[in-house]
Amino acid sequence: MKKHLITRLLLPGCMAALLLLSLAYWWLDNRPHEVLGTALFVMLAWHVVVNRLWFRNLLRGRYDARRTVTAVLHLLLIGNMLVLLITSVIISKSLFASLPIPDSIYLRDIHWFSAYWVMIIVGVHLGLHWTRVMAVVRSCLGMTSQSRVAIWALRLAAVAVAGFGALSMRMLGVWAKLTFTYSLDFWDFTASVTPFFGYWAGVVALPAVITHYGMCWWRGGVVGRSGGRVERKPPGRALEDATGA
Repeated sequence: MKKHLITRLLLPGCMAALLLLSLAYWWLDNRPHEVLGTALFVMLAWHVVVNRLWFRNLLRGRYDARRTVTAVLHLLLIGNMLVLLITSVIISKSLFASLPIPDSIYLRDIHWFSAYWVMIIVGVHLGLHWTRVMAVVRSCLGMTSQSRVAIWALRLAAVAVAGFGALSMRMLGVWAKLTFTYSLDFWDFTASVTPFFGYWAGVVALPAVITHYGMCWWRGGVVGRSGGRVERKPPGRALEDATGA
């Protein structure tokens, strides 16, 4: 159980923390930024190894609409992280500066643009797996059931988190960053530091909440159209659940 907790919760949590810290470039300076980014990609490689069955089963089984959407979202995250990794090495000023690779200001822009989109897709990724995350947490804590009061309290908390996420998007000007719009609006770390990370955590939380409840609504619609019967999973969905996709 302890090993399961480390691989399923602690590792992704550490990666999320490193991702948030990496965004604070103007607070950390370049070398710490590159060290944290390198640590992030090392952990990401470990995460891929832990979930290697998903890649093995990617072309197996039948794809229904839900499995197709889930696979596409995962592949978008993988593609975005690859762009982030490649541009990181090329524009490096510290750890990989000795490599004979010409620098490019355009690749720096792509690096930042990709980093902002990674935050959104990581939120979607978290939302896709939220039910499984909570199941692992309940299992590790020995919680066998959940009261209706607790369920509604969590739903109200989700609404509050989504509201904070929407506020965070506005405070950080995220939409402009996602649309590759040039802006001179940078966070003033001399005035405050902690709110920067809080707002970015809210940015990640917003798509997570929307994705989680969107998928719940989608599953509920499928069950409802089947006349209240329990949905039978096709082979593709069974593979998806078995591999952690």
